[in-house]
Amino acid sequence: MPAGEAVVCIRDVVKEFGPLRVLDGVGFEVTRGQTVAVVGRSGSGKSTLLRCIAGLETIQGGDIEVCGHPVGRPGSAARAQLRRDVGMVFQSYNLFPHLTVERNITLALTLVKKQSREEAKGRAAEVLGLVGLTDKIGAYPEQLSGGQQQRVAIARSLALQPQVMLFDEVTSALDPELTAEVLGVMESLAQRGMTMISVTHEMGFARRVADLVVFMHKGKVWEIGPTQELFANPRTAEFRQFVGSEL
Repeated sequence: MPAGEAVVCIRDVVKEFGPLRVLDGVGFEVTRGQTVAVVGRSGSGKSTLLRCIAGLETIQGGDIEVCGHPVGRPGSAARAQLRRDVGMVFQSYNLFPHLTVERNITLALTLVKKQSREEAKGRAAEVLGLVGLTDKIGAYPEQLSGGQQQRVAIARSLALQPQVMLFDEVTSALDPELTAEVLGVMESLAQRGMTMISVTHEMGFARRVADLVVFMHKGKVWEIGPTQELFANPRTAEFRQFVGSEL
């Protein structure tokens, strides 16, 4: 898929939980190599949107296509296909406590990608190098700080060589020093050309790293545009107020 081509296409997406409409006609595109920051107040639909893109929620209207796979509908792209193309890192690290860092990473490689144990170990060492944790390969999750555990979770997703990475408030449970660690890893991924969508409340990160900012409000894309332009000239009172409250 060449640069400039849309990797994620979201068109008029509607998501409802019972009578509550959480996403109301959401749409935008993400091109290869682009870093997109999705921002907004709690309850605006940001994390639900990310879960829909990852195929973890069924949508009631519209279309989502990721790496050529239709997602979000019953019978759409097989989960295995999506797992190969899309990596998702959550607020909680979701590491297996009884497995070493290395085995946390190699497990999916041997099960999903059917790699040999030796091949998977080589890949684990490679991605741990990318997140600066080569020396923790034999450690267990309980021996790591929260920031280190989150970096292992990122490495685990990277090991599958996804085309798109999704990050859902990955620093919200971390203190400022550990937050900086994790954001540094994400920034280096962006510089290496990884396509990324990040739901974040870290406005400094969004301003510095994102190519495109999506501001969500009441389940809609309220404002969208190139980062510097959007922050310099908010078009709506809601975004002006949001930016002001985050400074």
